[in-house]
Amino acid sequence: MTQDQVRDAIVDVNSDFRVEYERVLAEKGSRRYQVPRTRAYDAVLAAMQRLSMRIADQASDLGYVSVSAPAPSPLSAAEWSQAAEKDLPRLRDIASRHVGIVAHFLDFEPDGLEIVINATVIESAGISEISLTMRMREYAPPKSGRPRREYAPPTAVRLGLDKIWRALDRELPGARL
Repeated sequence: MTQDQVRDAIVDVNSDFRVEYERVLAEKGSRRYQVPRTRAYDAVLAAMQRLSMRIADQASDLGYVSVSAPAPSPLSAAEWSQAAEKDLPRLRDIASRHVGIVAHFLDFEPDGLEIVINATVIESAGISEISLTMRMREYAPPKSGRPRREYAPPTAVRLGLDKIWRALDRELPGARL
């Protein structure tokens, strides 16, 4: 297995996962609530903190907040395993086109990664729209020494967004449009 083969496998996996990530965001990446922006923004902060995400950056006047936590947060280890089980065959299939049988030893390693979620809140006519993005950022190399992808497993993105929206719905009961 050459470095070029490994690079090509990662490029293809990232490309495939990016397309799915964008599809998931188009479907689940934003919601509208019938509350003022300040209330929606405060709800985002509370929901993220409840999910053990720490505030990394914020600009309340712009309706922006960035939070992060070690992966697999905001998912539990069991939720991460569920996502990995669903998406691992896809990862291995794509990678095997470049690295052959070695792809069968690949796994999703959350160690050394943090999940970064950016939220924006905008308001129009008393209705606030909250939009979310989710990325992975490496802060330590993986134990396996294998290179990583840029995008989280698509099922993990879906599960993470669903979990965040449930937390926001609890913060803003009855306000969701």
